[in-house]
Amino acid sequence: MLIACAYASSGQGIIQGSVVDEHAQPIVGVNVSVAGHNIGLVSDRSGRFNLKNVPTGENKIILSFIGYETQTVAVSVENNIVSKVSVVMIEGLTQLSDVVVTSSHDRPINTLSSVDIKLRPVNTSQDILRMVPGLFIAQHAGGGKAEQIFLRGFDCDHGTDINIEVDGLPVNMVSHAHGQGYADLHFLMPELVSYVDFDKGPYFADKGDLNTAGYVAFQTKSRLDKNFIKLEGGSFKTGRIVGGMNFIDNKKTNAYFATEYFGSEGFFESSQKFRRFNFQTRINSRINDRLSLTAALSAFSSKWNASGQIPDRAVEEGIITRFGSIDPTEGGNTDRFNAYVKLIRSLNNGGSWENQVYAVRYDFSLYSNFTFYLNDPVNGDQIRQIDHRWIYGYKSRYENTSSWLGKTLKSDVGAGFRYDDVNGVTLDHTVQRTFLNHEQYGDVNELNANAYVSETLFLTDKFSINGALRFDYFHFAYRDRLAQSNLPNVGKAIVSPKINFTYQPSERMSFFVRSGTGFHSNDARVVVVEGGTETLPRAYGVDVGGEFKVTPTLLLHLALWRLDLDQEFVYVGDEGIAEPSGKTKREGIDLSARYQLTSWLFADLDFNLTRPRAKDVPEGENYIPLAPVISSVGGLTVRRNYGLNGSLRYRFIGDRPANETNTVVARGYFIVDAVLNYSRKSWEAGFSIENPFNREWDEAQFDTESRLQNETDPVSEIHFTPGTPFALRLRFTKYF
Repeated sequence: MLIACAYASSGQGIIQGSVVDEHAQPIVGVNVSVAGHNIGLVSDRSGRFNLKNVPTGENKIILSFIGYETQTVAVSVENNIVSKVSVVMIEGLTQLSDVVVTSSHDRPINTLSSVDIKLRPVNTSQDILRMVPGLFIAQHAGGGKAEQIFLRGFDCDHGTDINIEVDGLPVNMVSHAHGQGYADLHFLMPELVSYVDFDKGPYFADKGDLNTAGYVAFQTKSRLDKNFIKLEGGSFKTGRIVGGMNFIDNKKTNAYFATEYFGSEGFFESSQKFRRFNFQTRINSRINDRLSLTAALSAFSSKWNASGQIPDRAVEEGIITRFGSIDPTEGGNTDRFNAYVKLIRSLNNGGSWENQVYAVRYDFSLYSNFTFYLNDPVNGDQIRQIDHRWIYGYKSRYENTSSWLGKTLKSDVGAGFRYDDVNGVTLDHTVQRTFLNHEQYGDVNELNANAYVSETLFLTDKFSINGALRFDYFHFAYRDRLAQSNLPNVGKAIVSPKINFTYQPSERMSFFVRSGTGFHSNDARVVVVEGGTETLPRAYGVDVGGEFKVTPTLLLHLALWRLDLDQEFVYVGDEGIAEPSGKTKREGIDLSARYQLTSWLFADLDFNLTRPRAKDVPEGENYIPLAPVISSVGGLTVRRNYGLNGSLRYRFIGDRPANETNTVVARGYFIVDAVLNYSRKSWEAGFSIENPFNREWDEAQFDTESRLQNETDPVSEIHFTPGTPFALRLRFTKYF
């Protein structure tokens, strides 16, 4: 449907439009271009696009998105006239030829994650993080604890240097009992993930605290493709049931709910007794032609036991096996409740205004024992960390494409706040989960108010520049309940500038230069004790690279990058603090390749090489413990609408220093996984195999000083959590 209306400006014409699927749901990230002209953008979060400076006369716009049939729509453009178009995309085969290289600062590699989710071994949404090129995760304290994250030469711990969101809600927990930025994604069901937006470096104005190495933003489905129920079962007494149903489904409103129950005894000798429950409901309503509303509620609860990290010597001396434990009473539980309401208004000028309010309730308790009998030779060194909090937040965002000095200008302006009310962040000394005494006990109140502006100017059809500025203000308060005192509050502000360039000499290649600063905040308990020093250390980044469509079915991404930090934080678990460890620098190469061999066979490869080093430290003593140096993932994938689908994949991470002198080494690994499904219209059956060759590998490793109960002197060496042995899981899904 085409509608023409007057537009009071001079120059060439404008095409405004929206793109939806067959169920009238907006599609995000569709490449929209004008045939014969190097004019193109991608659809925004409302599925809208706004093409400026389109030549007058008969034009054809081409809309392409992986997993959908490419659409070509004829549009008549007149001077000083807005032409409006609404396009319905039809699901089709996955074709790499539908991926378009543009000069709009939108990376095509990012869009591939939405179609990869189904055909990779995914036990939780935490596993979806592995789809970010160069990102590795490690579980080291039972299936319910947030995974350790590695990216771009960072040991991000559980989230210190990576910003993670779900539907605009923060996942990272600041000033958390178990480390700054702790990010637990287990509340998100993989079946509900629509797509994953990600990128690396501190170059994005809408991402603030903890966005140094990169960010990952999950978006859940606005509507279930089909009602479903799925049953899974497999090795180690693992079982899962998950189901979802659209209970309102009409042209204006749709709503669904989904729920999950998961249980596993785990592959350790001491049973994990891992149990997880999830529930989510979401409603989307188009109130009128210009206003839409989304509201969602979710609830999550998990409980588990853990075998923890065990020392090499205990296995080598035959005290325990690889799957044994020194303290089998480790473990914990987590509960999280999320609620949000989002309003998106389409404006007369073709822009959109989005407002979101949210509230999160979070409860956490974790028992750990890192050093066994090092500090307390009688009771042992087990600790309990507790975190109870409410998080309240608001976000406002305005986006529009306009003209400035005859050039296309894309504007993105936002503001908001996040307030963490933590009642009882605690570190206790325990023995076999029995309380002995408080080590730390207090309340945290932390506010982050922020605003940003990001402007992208298309100077020519081939060259664009993005300039952005972000402002963040933090207010830290801590009440020490043990000392019955309120330490002086601390307020700090930081401004983060960014500037990025993109040059597209042809439809098959696009070059970029990205630069900017970001930051990660410190724990409020440390900030107030230190009087505000080392509160918001900066990160300085630059990326130089390009996207290359070598052939219609071969896509490459290459980047050379460097990232410097004014201050790193190292979490010290048994003391409950984040210690500063000095300035650092990282330099690296990222390479990603996607290749479609046939209409149904795809290959992908991600290779990452990094040189992480500490600054102002003598050579040979400047290694950064656990920082990845070389890593790679890749595989072959079969994708069909019906029939056999599957993938065979590998992941590799090389040996890396475990201490500052590289005299202790964290061992690398090479692991293979496989998935095979048989799909029909009304059902699907399949299986996945993790580690089919049953290789021995260490998933998490630390150079830790500890003492066993029978030892007189402490020993510093590698402590590890073994990786998954051969594991088979069967699944059956019924659609209705």
